Amino acid sequence: MDVEPFALERWFARVEHEADVMLAESGIRSLPASRFDTDPGDLGYVIPTNGDPDFRADVAATYGRGNEEVLFTCGAQEANLLAVLSLVDEGDHAVVVTPTYQSLRSLPDAVGEVTTVDLDPPGWDLDVDAVAGAMRPETTLVVLNNPNNPTGRYLDEGTVRAVYDVAADNGAYLLCDEVYRQLAQDPLPPVASMGEFGVSTTSVTKAYGLAGLRFGWLAGPPEVVEAAWNWKDYTTISPSAFGQHVARQAFDDRATILAESRRLARDHRDRTRAFVERHDLAWYDPVGVNGFITVPDGFATGQAFCERVVEEESVVLAPGDAFGQPDYVRLGFGLPTAELEEGLARLDAFLSRHG
Repeated sequence: MDVEPFALERWFARVEHEADVMLAESGIRSLPASRFDTDPGDLGYVIPTNGDPDFRADVAATYGRGNEEVLFTCGAQEANLLAVLSLVDEGDHAVVVTPTYQSLRSLPDAVGEVTTVDLDPPGWDLDVDAVAGAMRPETTLVVLNNPNNPTGRYLDEGTVRAVYDVAADNGAYLLCDEVYRQLAQDPLPPVASMGEFGVSTTSVTKAYGLAGLRFGWLAGPPEVVEAAWNWKDYTTISPSAFGQHVARQAFDDRATILAESRRLARDHRDRTRAFVERHDLAWYDPVGVNGFITVPDGFATGQAFCERVVEEESVVLAPGDAFGQPDYVRLGFGLPTAELEEGLARLDAFLSRHG
């Protein structure tokens, strides 16, 4: 198995550490540890290694499933890896809706063969017939990210159910990375609640502001969860005891935490929209905390623009090139308000000099 380098993470590794403002962060602002009881007791393995059964049962209930149909993981990244390893073998085929977070395409491509189906800009609409046309007899998996990273497009329930039906009718599973779902004002039903071929992954990173816990989960039919747990024995064995301890508290207080996150995301989206309009740029008004913005005139690609911005203003943006979309840059507006204001002010200054 040969996986390609993760372009976005390599970019961050090169520029993030020395920069003043990280305006490419893709989650909501981090919550302070002081908000929680941070003493989990003895720091041993979580037993059973798939996660606390009572906590899994409570999470599973939000999907209309039982605790044996949820596996706790070290973030959504591990959940997606385990799902792909469980559902794609050598010789299998996957259909991936793009642009998307690179691992959702690169992981199945490292194991089997991938056909991509592109969202159509500027509205980033999905042609379900194109998904159906990409299916093959050996297709075992369809991959969706909704709300989408990087575009912020939130496909409606009818579209998602139509994609689910395409997958199910072909005996394939629909894997949906739903890390931004709880940032929507009116979240859609999760894919894992749609039927026996639905698999959902998520974490407490993007909507809760708890990236440092590295805690997430996979929800889906028991045969998928069992296979993912088998693979997990070879990755992290169990979730973090500390992560599970704090995540349990956050989940119990999710109504309050998510309301706070949604208010912040809404306010910051308005501030970022004003910036976009001020400079006559374009974007799709996003759900979540990522804006996919057109590259300003005078710059050949998103990569070229981001290189100049970090060099001159010490502000990190995410080049659209890392998502296969060189005419765009991703701007993350979920960071603390003062940092967002500082980053946008520096971009204002940069664009005023180069306008």
